[in-house]
Amino acid sequence: MTHRSSETQMDSTQMLTALVRLRGALQAATLPLEGPSVEAHRTARREMVDQLEDYVIPRLMTIEAPLLAVVGGSTGAGKSTLVNSLVGRRVTQPGVLRPTTRSPVLVHHPDDAEWFGQDRLLPDLERVSHATTDPGALQLVPADTIPQGLAILDAPDVDSVEEQNRLLAAQLLAAADLWLFVTSAARYADQVPWDFLKQAAERSAAVAVVLDRTSDDALHTVATHLARMLASRGLKDSPLFTVSEGTVSDEGLLPPALVRDVRGWLESLAADSSARTAVVRQTLEGAIRTVARRAYPVADAAAEQSGVARRLREDADRAYDEAIEAVVTASADGTLLRGEVLARWQEFVGTGELLKSLENRVGWLRDRVVNAVKGKPQQAERVTVAVESGLETLILEHAEAAAERAEASWRQLAAGQALLAGADQDLGRASRDLRRNAERAVRDWQHDVLEMVRTEGADKRGTARFLAFGVNGLAVALMVVVFVHSYGLSGAEAGIAGGSAVLGQKLLEAVFGDQAVRSLAERARRSLEERVRALLDDERRRYLALLDALELTPDAAEQVREAARRVDDLRFAAARPAAGQAPDGA
Repeated sequence: MTHRSSETQMDSTQMLTALVRLRGALQAATLPLEGPSVEAHRTARREMVDQLEDYVIPRLMTIEAPLLAVVGGSTGAGKSTLVNSLVGRRVTQPGVLRPTTRSPVLVHHPDDAEWFGQDRLLPDLERVSHATTDPGALQLVPADTIPQGLAILDAPDVDSVEEQNRLLAAQLLAAADLWLFVTSAARYADQVPWDFLKQAAERSAAVAVVLDRTSDDALHTVATHLARMLASRGLKDSPLFTVSEGTVSDEGLLPPALVRDVRGWLESLAADSSARTAVVRQTLEGAIRTVARRAYPVADAAAEQSGVARRLREDADRAYDEAIEAVVTASADGTLLRGEVLARWQEFVGTGELLKSLENRVGWLRDRVVNAVKGKPQQAERVTVAVESGLETLILEHAEAAAERAEASWRQLAAGQALLAGADQDLGRASRDLRRNAERAVRDWQHDVLEMVRTEGADKRGTARFLAFGVNGLAVALMVVVFVHSYGLSGAEAGIAGGSAVLGQKLLEAVFGDQAVRSLAERARRSLEERVRALLDDERRRYLALLDALELTPDAAEQVREAARRVDDLRFAAARPAAGQAPDGA
């Protein structure tokens, strides 16, 4: 006997650990993205977490606590009057106006008060000892007319027009060991209460039904129909009590004879510890089984959300990766050596015979090239300004295109549409700060190029060639060389831009030498690419920040599945020994 008791204790401890882990896994599976059926999965997840916290885990920890009978039902069914009549005094105030907004009331024997502290059932409800309209509070009422081992909780209407009342009613009913559903001849066929009763049947919860406020001449007919409805919905074993219409006293009580059957049944449960424990275990085991079963669709929804988030991230990455590649390519294939940049460069190096000779005589001597350049400092500055403008325009154009592509791809999914709608800026356009940031980045790059030239020419500053062009002149020459770094030129462009680039390279080689020029060009190109990448990564981050803010747990789905499987494994393991026992040992 002791051995079996220790096994049961061990099984309960293992199950408690598994249920706590399942609760944590469900809490991590937040389902923040919009999509088909996601609201139903969110509701299921919330209901499961609530039931684990409000009932399953606390009840498993205190299996010997009093049986909690939650009285729930339709609006105007007479729940509060029934509770008052069962207790024998007014402990809960019937609502005259609908919807009634007040805290739920839990009536218990004074010696059972320890079982209903803040750390027990329904831990998120504040305990109070007075009537209040705060639905986040639980009014505790000790009454020695309630037998020890039993507590009665008066819940809000399940069909209240106030959503908060409906949610609270569902939460309280999910925390019940016994559901005492109260209905009337006028309301017994309503759909909402039957939805709750269906859930009770699915999780094998202990249910009793009270047909209240029914005239004597209609009592038999309505009760017979109600019994058939219960049987057809899997609740044929649920007790059905009838309470005739009666005069309510000034204290708000029905005549004791009208509630004698209900009170007697509850008192017999309270007096019989075996029967009471059987009810508790039936409801508890049904709740555990149902939570484990319902966890799998939530896990599937979490996996789907991870997939959607991954696709949205990939779409944004693709749009901005393409933009970065396009800017880097355009800044090295001669695209920038057109228009204003080319005109200002030609002013600096001199056009006409020099370029014509370069086209005809590739072997022009380096010194002749150097001597032909007539550039002045102010002309070098004009090239710098033109380069700055050209690069900024290039970056802005591709940033706008990337934003449009990313937005278009996100709008193909409901989740993306919702994220875009909730953003604090128009993500279909480049950010307002981009132009200013691009200006700063281009100027910083030009400063980098200037410093490279200054550093490389540290020991050549006194030479005639270095002095002839100055740091600024050599810097713009290096920029021009970078802009045709890939030498992807053809046709007429090769004659103009290509010749200009060759001339820039010859100028640099005349001062620094071939190898140094190649190194300078590569370093300047990498510096430009890093700054372009940083700019567009900042733009990309506007999209990715929306996804990061969701705080999706990558393995949330698998964590839920593993936790649910562990609960199922423990359930099946506990059922196997019982299945092998002889009938009289059951």
